[in-house]
Amino acid sequence: MASEMKEKEVFDSESAKELVKELRASFVAGKTKSYEWRRTQLKAMLKMMEENEPQIVAALRDDLSKPELESSIYEIAMLKNSCRLALKEMKHWMMPEKAKTSLTTFPSSAEIVSEPFGVVLVISAWNYPFLLSLDPVVGAIAAGNAIVLKPSEIAPATASLLAKLVSNYLDSSCIKVVEGAVPETSALLEQKWDKIFYTGNGRIARIVMAAAAKHLTPVLLELGGKSPVIVDSGINLQVATRRIIAGKWGCNNGQACISPDYVITTKDFALKLVDSFKCELERFYGKNLLESKDLSRIVNSNHFARLLKLLDEDKVSIKIVHGGERDKTNLKIAPTILLDVPQDSLIMNEEIFGPLLPIILVDKVEDSFDVINSSGTKPLAAYLFTNNKKLKEKFVATVSAGGLVVNDTAVHLAEHTLPFGGVGDSGMGAYHGKFSFDAFSHKKAVLYRGFACDAFMRYPPYTSGKLRLLQALLGGSILGIIRALLGWSKA
Repeated sequence: MASEMKEKEVFDSESAKELVKELRASFVAGKTKSYEWRRTQLKAMLKMMEENEPQIVAALRDDLSKPELESSIYEIAMLKNSCRLALKEMKHWMMPEKAKTSLTTFPSSAEIVSEPFGVVLVISAWNYPFLLSLDPVVGAIAAGNAIVLKPSEIAPATASLLAKLVSNYLDSSCIKVVEGAVPETSALLEQKWDKIFYTGNGRIARIVMAAAAKHLTPVLLELGGKSPVIVDSGINLQVATRRIIAGKWGCNNGQACISPDYVITTKDFALKLVDSFKCELERFYGKNLLESKDLSRIVNSNHFARLLKLLDEDKVSIKIVHGGERDKTNLKIAPTILLDVPQDSLIMNEEIFGPLLPIILVDKVEDSFDVINSSGTKPLAAYLFTNNKKLKEKFVATVSAGGLVVNDTAVHLAEHTLPFGGVGDSGMGAYHGKFSFDAFSHKKAVLYRGFACDAFMRYPPYTSGKLRLLQALLGGSILGIIRALLGWSKA
């Protein structure tokens, strides 16, 4: 019996192939395409969250020691909002979009029809393991796809709960969860998908893209990068500092893709900024930062060791001006501020993804743009704190990032009217709100014509008169068409 159970648990390429075959049969049968099926699944997902919030919060606590407020608001409530928005707007999103036609195809009408890609794969991340698993699934359901979700094995309690809840609440003939690690993910990536949505890091993203390329499968990549924060003088320093803290340590203790990665400010203003950080961090988390119940732990020992490697580099460790304490047993690192960190250090050349915040010094705040643009990569987010209108305009015009926020951090994530996604090394494609629906929909062009007004000039034998008339039609000039019909040349 034990050997049979063990054999049953193996998920290999053959298992993945059968899984995709089953889902494709459901999709081809049209099960996922109806509005009613989509609506039922989204309502079931809402019910799933409402009936199981304590278990979800507990799983997130097991995986990350995530505070209840962060779990309830940043994961569960945000996902509920995504479901509610899709339920409210989905019927409108599904409607064909009218498109204009030209003289070239007159008389005609046209529309753009959103159709589901088919069977899609969602590979999720560990830092927000509930939200980042199911938020893409909301878009995939709304668009009418069959779905396989592969949650991160680095957050095992949440992954196990997701598998159980999805199986219990959603249509298991069309939506499935596959647990596991590298072997299971590799088996899934060997299959032909109609779209792959991956959230994670650039190294794995390259593996995903390479696998997708074999089948010409489109991908949407949500990655990360070194998201900068420019801090100008002449601002409300307390509010600015609090908002940076909320985006850095208040978002999973820095383990977030849009977390501020480093700060750039002037040499003249830096000490005021550091003092404000010290004051507000103590106000929020107490004098002993490691004992705070409002800070998540580092996810595992590997990431703990990675962060210490960044922090303990000789030319970096001497730059610590606040924090730096660590608790290996409980995988905790205190919120740490480093002043005037060398730009050739490890911490300035890797995404930190943790509670360390380096501060880079410049002579004048305008020099910050050169620091960001000289890095050679484009971040997922960039932030600016200023009251200077010209500085805001230059920031928007010169900094290329997935998203920009002026005078706050991370809050753009909550606006469903804005696309959320990266550019270059920070990802490709976007989702949230209608952008999620669009991400999992093929936009099909449809042109309608009758049998009247058949254009003789399309057909052989070709003549110079037909050539002139077709050129005029394609050019869209009424005068040109009249000239061509009358046989006049431009001369």
